[in-house]
Amino acid sequence: MSKTFDRYASIAFLLIGLLFVIESMKIASSAYGSTVGPKIFPLGLGIILILLSLRLLYETFKYKTEAASAEKLQYKKFLIILVGAALYAFLLEKIGYVISTFLFLLIAFQTMERGRIVQSLIIAAVFSFGVYYFFAEFLGGSLPGFPRF
Repeated sequence: MSKTFDRYASIAFLLIGLLFVIESMKIASSAYGSTVGPKIFPLGLGIILILLSLRLLYETFKYKTEAASAEKLQYKKFLIILVGAALYAFLLEKIGYVISTFLFLLIAFQTMERGRIVQSLIIAAVFSFGVYYFFAEFLGGSLPGFPRF
């Protein structure tokens, strides 16, 4: 990327992160049936976005030269992951968090790097079940479980 684009993008993401943090503070602190409040997720995302944008802004000051990027844009991979994310959001309530997250991660991993199917299966399964168990069981939150037929 270019130094100018990265600098403007980091400032834009910094402002969006601040907006997330400010607006998440206006959300009620508890939800029905959950000990984890609804403001936790947007607040965390806002903080992460602020930290990453500050890092990007810092990195733009370390650039030595404005070299033209000769990387080929990978539109096909982008579209596959975009369609996968849309299907993930659509299927989340229908087939549950664990299955939809597992399928989305598997598609994303295979799109980014072909092969290593066993490794992709293991990582997607461990992440899906691990996050579900941690959030639903350990923290007492609620996520769409498994489909009920």
